[in-house]
Amino acid sequence: MPKNPPESMQRHLCRRLNRHARHRWPHVDAIEVYFRAGFAYVTAELPCGQSLPLCRLRFAGVLHTWGFALYLAGNDSYHDNILPSGLPAGSPEEALDCAGALYLNAPAQAIRVPTGLVVLVGPPASGKTSFVQALIARGQIDVEAVVSSDEIRAELFRTSPDEAESDTADAEVFEERDRRIVVRLAAGHNAVAESTNVTPQARARLIAIARRFNAPVTMLRFNPEITDLIQQYTERGRTDLTSTDVCAYADIMTRDAGADQLRSEGATSVHDVPGRRQATTPAEAAAHFSFV
Repeated sequence: MPKNPPESMQRHLCRRLNRHARHRWPHVDAIEVYFRAGFAYVTAELPCGQSLPLCRLRFAGVLHTWGFALYLAGNDSYHDNILPSGLPAGSPEEALDCAGALYLNAPAQAIRVPTGLVVLVGPPASGKTSFVQALIARGQIDVEAVVSSDEIRAELFRTSPDEAESDTADAEVFEERDRRIVVRLAAGHNAVAESTNVTPQARARLIAIARRFNAPVTMLRFNPEITDLIQQYTERGRTDLTSTDVCAYADIMTRDAGADQLRSEGATSVHDVPGRRQATTPAEAAAHFSFV
């Protein structure tokens, strides 16, 4: 009976496939690989909880070249197949893409977000933080990419909560936010500006920074129904804002943050992030986007 590859090679293959899937198939939660009798069975774990068999790889003693067999859903079996290269064996990534083209067709709809400035636009409690956390959990962005005004405020005024809401505090918070964004863009990395950004004035400041580095500006809109917004606000138990405040931000969003308005201000692209209105979880919403 053929032997499985060493455990170190098994772990390497799993990491390699998951790394590739995060960029090529971002709507997949994870790629699972289990080994038996010299074969590696590759399965996609989807956000809905479904496990989807994709292919079987045959270990031939070489780390970068594996025999390829496609999973046939009709009879629940694997059949030796040819990769797009015309060969019966190739890299694990080639095999995953070949099987994915048949079974994972949602990536064609994934929105590609180029490296640059990503501006989240939405009232408090609209789901921005949950979305960002889902992106980080899925490995689509690094935690360092997120520049949050709320987190900066907590860092700067942890010991002086009474000063945190003053005009002077606001100036310090946004000055530090801008500094961190500049550092990210100057290094050629993504910067995700996580704050409400519902007013043209707030966005103009961010767009001006991006222009200094000739960086594209992607604006992601969070615009839930007002009933959903209030429900999310209530569920999160925020004490720094009232429901009246949240509704006021939502009104500004409606008036001053339409997609056409954002493009006219200088956004390279504008996309709506699905949420409760579309019965979409933060993890599912994150899968709609591919950060490149």
